[in-house]
Amino acid sequence: MKKRVREAIVVEGRYDKNTLSQVVDAVIVETGGFGIFSDNEKLMLIKKLARARGVIIMTDPDSAGFLIRNHIKGALRDENIKQAYIPDMPGKERRKAAPSKEGLLGVEGAEPEVILNALRRAGATFEDENTDAAGGGITKADMYELGLTGGDKSRDKRRELAKALELPERISANGLLEVLNAIMTKEELIALLS
Repeated sequence: MKKRVREAIVVEGRYDKNTLSQVVDAVIVETGGFGIFSDNEKLMLIKKLARARGVIIMTDPDSAGFLIRNHIKGALRDENIKQAYIPDMPGKERRKAAPSKEGLLGVEGAEPEVILNALRRAGATFEDENTDAAGGGITKADMYELGLTGGDKSRDKRRELAKALELPERISANGLLEVLNAIMTKEELIALLS
């Protein structure tokens, strides 16, 4: 049975939308890939959805996915946005003859449980589950204090943490902070890093 998600979910293309629609019952909006950069009507639709019910951005873990994700986030600014990240998984989608340039599976190639876990980590509201916030209270100062920002080795430490949490390696410090606050408390983060 498909899980019902309150928020609208934004994905890159129709194959992502097709995969996601087999896993969840939600409003799913496809950006048309880089078409979102010139489609103001689609951005206005996403903005309206964000105000009305919240939006979850779920793009591929490659550089194109992060460009699209950042464009949408920048266009929506302070709207009700959550970020769902597909972990870095080497491979190729079944319909493609060759893997992508970066060799990673995207939303289209992710297994249902991977998609559901990404949505849970983002703080999606599943209408048939208790989805109370699992964490919060982690600040940028905490990230600095824990060596996740500000030092020469912070990038490596963030990548290790991202891998342990099944997040893409290229997740930004701010993106990681957002996910951490959605899934754990400061005390749980400290214990994880110990």
